[in-house]
Amino acid sequence: MSNLDKLTQELRAGRLSRRDFLQAATALGFGAVAPALLTTAHAMPKRGGKLTAGIGHGSTTDSLDPGSYENDFTIGGAFARFNYLTEIDNEDNLVGELAESWESPDAITWTFQLRKGVEYHNGMTMVAQDVVNSFNHHRHADSTSAAKPIVDPIVDIKADGDHVVVFTLEAGNADFPFLVSDYHIPILPTVDGQLDWMSGVGTGPYVLQSYDPGVRMTFTRNPNYWKEGRAHFDEGEMITIADVGARTNALTTGEIEMMDRCDIKTLHLLQRNSNVVVGETSGTGHYTIPMRTKVAPFDDNNIRMALKYGLDREAMLQTVLGGHGTVGNDHPIGRGQRYHASDLEQRTYDPDKAKHYLKQAGLDSIEVDLSAADAAFSGAVDAAQLYKEHAAKAGITINVKRVPADGYWSDVWNNDNHGWCFSYWGGRPTEDWMFTTAYAEGAEWNESDWSHARFNELLKAARSELDENKRRDMYVEMQTLCSNEGGAVVPVFNNYIHAKSTKVAHADSMATNWANDGQRYMERWWFN
Repeated sequence: MSNLDKLTQELRAGRLSRRDFLQAATALGFGAVAPALLTTAHAMPKRGGKLTAGIGHGSTTDSLDPGSYENDFTIGGAFARFNYLTEIDNEDNLVGELAESWESPDAITWTFQLRKGVEYHNGMTMVAQDVVNSFNHHRHADSTSAAKPIVDPIVDIKADGDHVVVFTLEAGNADFPFLVSDYHIPILPTVDGQLDWMSGVGTGPYVLQSYDPGVRMTFTRNPNYWKEGRAHFDEGEMITIADVGARTNALTTGEIEMMDRCDIKTLHLLQRNSNVVVGETSGTGHYTIPMRTKVAPFDDNNIRMALKYGLDREAMLQTVLGGHGTVGNDHPIGRGQRYHASDLEQRTYDPDKAKHYLKQAGLDSIEVDLSAADAAFSGAVDAAQLYKEHAAKAGITINVKRVPADGYWSDVWNNDNHGWCFSYWGGRPTEDWMFTTAYAEGAEWNESDWSHARFNELLKAARSELDENKRRDMYVEMQTLCSNEGGAVVPVFNNYIHAKSTKVAHADSMATNWANDGQRYMERWWFN
């Protein structure tokens, strides 16, 4: 196989972006033919058929309330039904969705111009007051929405006519247009003066037909969808198949046309299947092992540091991910992000340092429980056993508690009764967004229940700082604080790996902000 053939194969599999393909092809001397290859890598989109997706994530406790969305079943279903003010496109650019444009003189007051004539599935027309109501759903005092950290800095929202919305923030936030793309904040209709989130009606590409929480969702194409060149399938179906073996079998037998969260251990078998294409993208997704920092013994940072040094990250990367990712450094900011702390010393496996921190805590050894289920991520139980082996050399006994996959996110994660467990994050496009969602004091999804005065001071200051160098210094310090004092072990950043039938096509580039093309596969993909 020639080098150009290899590049083209990587492009078609989704492991190489359009931009990187062009650069590599040009470097090999194929610059003249590269554009033609891009246009032929996939057939032009056409309409028709039903896409059935097997999703390795979902819970019977799932709800239609957008503030509760927290897994790939609910997120994928949201992007199939709804639109947002902005969106991260398939090349990771921020673009307008229901907002045509936005502007701010000071990063405090933001004015969004809305698209005109956009209809909901029920025939109503979207207006500015719907945007106000959609955001206020997450803002009220009793809200438990996961979007609360995003909307709390909003001190006022008002509609200026039917097509303009003005947001006023408590302080400047240069990233605010990114934040309004959050999957928790779809724009929903107002019925009888109340936001209608219970019907599942939106302005998006597909109309909800049936919904069985954490089990199955079905859709039909929105006949009045306003976006050109989107929503190619006649129908869509999402099925939660938690067991990766069952998910893989469903793909190979044709029961489904697409699956996420492939099993690294059997990935080579899928790659040999001539009817299957494996796709891989590198983004902000990462695994965490959060410790509840107000629950003993994790309230002692010496214990947390001992546990961080008691893990062989490189072994976990190779064993659990088969090398499909990068090692983490106990903070949530990926290497490709704007303010990544590239000069922060990489933490490595060091049983002697782990013992040192145990002694600082007044201990020679310790025994701790670690709850695990593959609902957190494929291979989480294996990762727990591997961690147990590593930590034992430092005098740390880890009791691996295998817990049920169903209900994991409601019963185990973010729960003081399980002081230490496994978790997974798709990451966020900006540093502020990630920190605000999962590390800010009082955030609903602060999974380690961590509170650090200096961190929270920096978080607020960096958000409104317009000097790039000062802002970078702040985010680097915040990553350092997370790594050295935070409650989360962040062992690896995972590549997103999905597999699909060769009948399924998509653009040459896929978004990396979430798995599965930014979880917009129902809207963006098509059948050959």
